[in-house]
Amino acid sequence: MSYANILVSVDFAEAAANRVRLAAALARRFDATLTGAAAAEVPAPPFAHDIRDAQAQYERTKAKILQELERVEAVFARCAGAAPRTAWSGGTDRPFAHLVERGRAADLLVVGGTAETEIDPSPFGVALGPVLMEAGRPVLVVPPETSREPGSRIVVAWKDTPEARRAVSGALPFLRSADRVFLVTIGEDARLDGAEEVAAHLILHGAAATAHLLTATVSDGAEILRFAREQQADLIVMGAYGHSRLQEWAFGGATRSILAASTICCLMAH
Repeated sequence: MSYANILVSVDFAEAAANRVRLAAALARRFDATLTGAAAAEVPAPPFAHDIRDAQAQYERTKAKILQELERVEAVFARCAGAAPRTAWSGGTDRPFAHLVERGRAADLLVVGGTAETEIDPSPFGVALGPVLMEAGRPVLVVPPETSREPGSRIVVAWKDTPEARRAVSGALPFLRSADRVFLVTIGEDARLDGAEEVAAHLILHGAAATAHLLTATVSDGAEILRFAREQQADLIVMGAYGHSRLQEWAFGGATRSILAASTICCLMAH
């Protein structure tokens, strides 16, 4: 398995340029096509005299959004130069819905994000929760200040759950090429023998993997981050845990704390 098509979310946030450059570097590493994606929904007019007036207002707003999309595409074009091949996908839809739709033809999604539950926090910004919940693809979450290409030293936060299994499977191209892979398990039900079995599986794939049992002194998320910093890791691989509620995504405790505090990239799967 490798990544043939990487999809990156693009917007006007300060962090977007670094995110695109990082995604372009990954596209170069894996010889993948890098596709930039951005969208904004055309809102219904708040007030209109009649149907023709409403339609005219709608068309004017749509034209402005299309102009803004050209500016977003220019950000992508300016920052994606390292990628061997590029493509662009703009749309007039909810940003997260557009990204999820385009994700059907991608192996990896690259997004900025935090643990917040808001959907589409800015005109072209994509909320992380709905993307993780609906994409059905591994999602690389890039913190705002991060520009370092990830994948040299990786911490895998292992739990014997479908989410963690999907995250490990989706991260295999990273894991196989990493210098070190630290597979850690933590919590009351954590078992080192299970982690060792997964580490042995990763070794068969060519990963330099070792298993570690951690004990949380404060919280599971804080201990995983402490261990990652201690090992000078540049990527955390983990399942994304939580539930949807009224079209919002409420993250589980460890997932939320790592997303809120991590300064390195996280590859996650739900």
